[in-house]
Amino acid sequence: MRLLLVLFSVIFLASCSSKLAYNNLDWWVYWYMDDYIELKDEQEEKFDDYLQNWLRWHKTSELERYKAHLSEIKSQIKNGRLDSGAVQGHLVQAREHWERVRDEISPELVSIAKTLDDEQVVSLFAALEKDNKEEEEERLETLAKSEEKRLEERIERIEETISERIGKLSDEQKQIVATYASQFIPTGEEWLNYRRDIQNAARKLFVTRKFNKDFETELIALMQNPDTFKSDIYKQSSEHNQAVTATLISEIFTTLSDKQRDTLLKNIDELIETVENFKK
Repeated sequence: MRLLLVLFSVIFLASCSSKLAYNNLDWWVYWYMDDYIELKDEQEEKFDDYLQNWLRWHKTSELERYKAHLSEIKSQIKNGRLDSGAVQGHLVQAREHWERVRDEISPELVSIAKTLDDEQVVSLFAALEKDNKEEEEERLETLAKSEEKRLEERIERIEETISERIGKLSDEQKQIVATYASQFIPTGEEWLNYRRDIQNAARKLFVTRKFNKDFETELIALMQNPDTFKSDIYKQSSEHNQAVTATLISEIFTTLSDKQRDTLLKNIDELIETVENFKK
């Protein structure tokens, strides 16, 4: 699943080096994986073949979808139709982009997973738990701060994210951010529990990989249906936060100045150009 994140997140790089990053994903992936697992020569050879197949599939199947999605957003901005329902739709569509990549590559990842030896499996899950503990430490550091300080930092993060796309925020826009920032429900603890639950399920499954004839089918099902490991509280909080995000974005949109709207459209044009460059 972490590999999926690496493969997918490169798509959203919007810098002059983004095409270089996309075309050298094999280097990025191996650099990232090095902290978690060291593949043997035969495993690495098979993985190389799979990775090249994934990249070819992604260029031919997915990039045009991203371009169409960005173009739809651009059209709604130009026509003043980016309400909360439209934003919700775009958030759902973005998740669908992610899920297609996940579903495409998971069967071949699982075929390699079946060949991992005990030392590789132990190393992998030890590295994942190390990450979990680091995340937990960061969460506890955040909780040690006053509620007022946590809200202040959340407002700063949201303002920074928005200003990167539209430029300097007006006082009215800052007030909108402050209003909605207080409505988000913290999900750090539930998210960490979810991570550990799905990792523990995978760990138990790996124990059976040498004799379980259904190992590959069961691991693919685990990878392609991660939401089954989320608690009801986590799901409800996430849905609430997504709705708050959609309303916040739509309200900011109604206050855009001509300059901010032009800046936003320029950013989207740059993303579309980036995707086009990936296809070459």
